[in-house]
Amino acid sequence: MALFKRKGIIRRLLGWILILVLILGGINLYVIFKVKGRIVPLEQAAGIKADCVLVLGAGVRGDGAPTPMLKDRLTQGIALYQVGASDRLLMSGDHGTPEYDEVNAMKQFAVDSGVPSEKVFMDHAGFSTYESVYRAQAVFQAKKVIIVSQGYHLYRALYVADALGLEAYGVTADLQPYQGQWARQGREALARVKDFFFGLFKPAPTYLGEAIPVSGNGDDTAG
Repeated sequence: MALFKRKGIIRRLLGWILILVLILGGINLYVIFKVKGRIVPLEQAAGIKADCVLVLGAGVRGDGAPTPMLKDRLTQGIALYQVGASDRLLMSGDHGTPEYDEVNAMKQFAVDSGVPSEKVFMDHAGFSTYESVYRAQAVFQAKKVIIVSQGYHLYRALYVADALGLEAYGVTADLQPYQGQWARQGREALARVKDFFFGLFKPAPTYLGEAIPVSGNGDDTAG
């Protein structure tokens, strides 16, 4: 009797696990297929004339140098600037403490590559993909953006933009293989589910603050 009862519990548990997997998989597929048509090649993006190119942070090393993934995002963002897709770059990342600063490293990379400093804006409170996209619209007053990230991540960023009513296109920055990509893919599957619900309820980001229109001077975002 106890054996049959135990088997029944296991079957129910497996059934709930299957339902959960189907829900997670369904949300992921929905997010991907909803926005995949907005990912365009760099050459096509040149004609979009966006308010800004939004480059999403991806970590800096102990010496402040961009990680390979971030360097590729920056390279693509600068290429978009050079082909005229937009004359503004918005670097959004984590600058939550004085010791960890993604955005100044991102701006310096662009300036060292020949982009005028006043054309490069910094979002110091882009602590997540959702917050970066939310603040691009709410704080930096962008209405049309080109988002740069690796392909697996772009779906979520574009989905958030769509949910917030921000016109957005994506350009991939997959310029090389990256170590640990399988782990990133797994985390991203869960993050898509999180941002699917964020897109429904639209919570405010950690910080908002006064508007800093991306049409102005990027040096006003120093700090």
